[in-house]
Amino acid sequence: MQQVMKAHTMNDDIVLIYATVPDAAVAEIIATALLDEKLIACANILPGMTSLYRWDGKVAHDSDVVMIMKTRATLADQAIEAARARHPYQTPAFVVLPAVGGHAPFLDWVRAATQSSA
Repeated sequence: MQQVMKAHTMNDDIVLIYATVPDAAVAEIIATALLDEKLIACANILPGMTSLYRWDGKVAHDSDVVMIMKTRATLADQAIEAARARHPYQTPAFVVLPAVGGHAPFLDWVRAATQSSA
């Protein structure tokens, strides 16, 4: 019987990196570079987000694009640094979220599509 769900493991954990960027073009530049470097297995680019935030003492209102990148926990810092180098914002949002479980074949694919942690 094929394993359908896989629980959180201590070795080679999968994480999601949530990020925001100004537009889809920037998201595609970042995603393509990280895919080429095998720092991520996949990036979902979700346009049409409105961001409200406080900056320089004022409330700002902007359009943004969400990126959700799938990778290994061992590569998250390196992926964020590579994305940061291509990001136009002064203080870009990058948040690492653990994948505490999921469809085993998908999680295995993320591992296979990214650099080995060894």
